[in-house]
Amino acid sequence: MMHIQGPAVAQGGRHAVILCHPDPHSFNRAIANCYCKEVRAAGQETVLRDLYAMQFDPVLYANERPTLATPVLAKDVIAERNILWGCDVFVLIYPIWFGSAPAMMKGYVERVFGAGVSPEDVRRQDRGVLLGGKRLLSFTTSTLSQYWLSEAGQETALTTIFDDYIVHAFGMQAKEHMRFAQVTGEMRQPSAEQHLARVARQARRTCGQVASAARRPTS
Repeated sequence: MMHIQGPAVAQGGRHAVILCHPDPHSFNRAIANCYCKEVRAAGQETVLRDLYAMQFDPVLYANERPTLATPVLAKDVIAERNILWGCDVFVLIYPIWFGSAPAMMKGYVERVFGAGVSPEDVRRQDRGVLLGGKRLLSFTTSTLSQYWLSEAGQETALTTIFDDYIVHAFGMQAKEHMRFAQVTGEMRQPSAEQHLARVARQARRTCGQVASAARRPTS
């Protein structure tokens, strides 16, 4: 694996919140805001990366391919990895589009998470310096009902091809996924508030897990 050293960071809980939705007023943005608010209230740090607002380029270029002996990382990838350096939790927030994550989120995983990671590293579950041993938490939304998603196998498929693969490929230690169905422009306020209350509880629980891990003695 190509080891990419990042800058020194302060100790303590640090959460990378990676949002992928084109509408700055979307419910996905509300999820990100709620999560960040709860993490900061717990005395931990958030690093919000709004991919559309950043105009992140999801295209993996020929000289970045992980199959090359010496892939060349672009400046934007290096800068992004430096920003993420030292995070304990990586939170992905995105809508389910045509059965999977949006192309921009997939490109972020390929270019930023996968930078310098070879197929052999993936096979060995090599713990990379950025993601190795860290937590993965996902929040996804769909306009369809929970029943339809279950019947169509969407929940199992997305967990297998995205969450499980990310954890395996980059040597992460744990994953959790919270799904919200029937998220539309007509969603009633009580439903939205109920969903965000679940986000807040999950944020507090994750902060507790990070704090507990930090207190655990190392051998």
